[in-house]
Amino acid sequence: MAVIDELSLTEQTASALLALQESKKATAEEITRAFLREIEARDSEIKSFLLVNAEHALEQARRVDQKRARGEPLGVLAGIPIAIKDNICTKGTRTTCGSKILEKFIPPYDAHVMEKLGQADAVVLGKTNLDEFAMGSSTENSAYQTSRNPWDKERVPGGSSGGSAAAVAASFAPIALGSDTGGSIRQPAGLCGIVGMKPTYGRVSRYGLVAYASSLDQIGAFSHDVADTALLLKVIAGHDSRDSTSAPLPVADYLLSLDQPVKDLTVGVAKEYFSSGLDSEVEKAVRQALKVLESAGAKVKEISLPYSPYAIATYYLVATAEASSNLARYDGVHYGHRSSSHANLIDMYCKSRGEGFGAEVKRRIMLGTYALSSGYIDAYYLKALKVRRLIRSDFDKAFAECDVVVGPTSPTCAFKVGEKSSDPLAMYLSDIYTISCNLAGLPGISIPCGFNSQNLPIGLQFLGAPFSEEKLLRAARMYEKATAWHLARPKSK
Repeated sequence: MAVIDELSLTEQTASALLALQESKKATAEEITRAFLREIEARDSEIKSFLLVNAEHALEQARRVDQKRARGEPLGVLAGIPIAIKDNICTKGTRTTCGSKILEKFIPPYDAHVMEKLGQADAVVLGKTNLDEFAMGSSTENSAYQTSRNPWDKERVPGGSSGGSAAAVAASFAPIALGSDTGGSIRQPAGLCGIVGMKPTYGRVSRYGLVAYASSLDQIGAFSHDVADTALLLKVIAGHDSRDSTSAPLPVADYLLSLDQPVKDLTVGVAKEYFSSGLDSEVEKAVRQALKVLESAGAKVKEISLPYSPYAIATYYLVATAEASSNLARYDGVHYGHRSSSHANLIDMYCKSRGEGFGAEVKRRIMLGTYALSSGYIDAYYLKALKVRRLIRSDFDKAFAECDVVVGPTSPTCAFKVGEKSSDPLAMYLSDIYTISCNLAGLPGISIPCGFNSQNLPIGLQFLGAPFSEEKLLRAARMYEKATAWHLARPKSK
């Protein structure tokens, strides 16, 4: 573990960078240039970005400095660089979803979260790599490149938001946006030793997020510490009438109460999370983290989530069914790549989709189409929806007894590139602890809780009841304040 005593400019948190600007020790342009230099110098190894728009970022930074010089009101993220997962629409800037089928797609509008970032005066550095259409757990399914883990470049950063996680871990950006359909923020955050949060389904608008599985997708945040996650969530959360699933609920000031410990905090520990398949070093770190929470005044209580073992099977029926429907629009007519050689309309559809989609996306489309097909929909898809309801009921019962559920984020630390790519089932199990959160529509956060013997980060996951983000962040902050894992940075050389 390499805890940094004096962090360089690019290793600072967003909150610290805001303070440096307010005290006139650094300008927004200086900060942005520092991050752009790091990206230019080192991202050829990490491969976290698919696109970097340096000139546009510098223009945004200069506007912030000019507003500050004139004494004009500034947004809460004024001058803070941010990286954006490339399945979030950015007006006038290519949005590929890591797929060849959208290689030339330039959205004519901004996603809701991009509008909110603009109002907050954030500086957008560029778009980050991901598993194609957010389908994967390692970022190896990207049509363009395989991102690497900054702690060990022979290993994956997790997925599908691996590019955003790697960018923050490598100090290419202090904060980043990702999306989480079955763990795609929390799992890479855990593997990269940073903080990653998936809000409650409906807490952040999905308008402008390219759909994978519409009842599961949620935009969320990456950062170095819980305070920065609270800051970014405060900016992007809230109701949006353009998203019919967006919750019309007020947004708390998550920073205001962040350092207030949860009074009489009860931590639920599901016995199902400590079964076979969990790496011994990960289990040791998580159990030690539970002791730290007890020392901070929490009561740790064993609970049961009996339907959690069925989460993987349920997810890969629900998610693939929704994907097969959502991805039908990429046919070479409505959107995306069109084959240059075809005999007729049906041939054009087949060739366009065959050329444009990668192997994992094709696999999930076929699984979903099969699950929805006549004669099988009752046996597979509708049964999966019933089990999904039972999984949610498990959590409802748990949160009647405890404030948060805590356990490992991932069963192992980061695995080597190529290690699981030939075994889809082994890859799917990387998300075994994160998927049930999406099926139940809950908020979840992963924070660093240690390293294994190979100096690879270990993630600790906190899950909360729906729309309990304020309490969840406070509980995670209680642990973070008692430890120093969030201060660790990978060696850049």
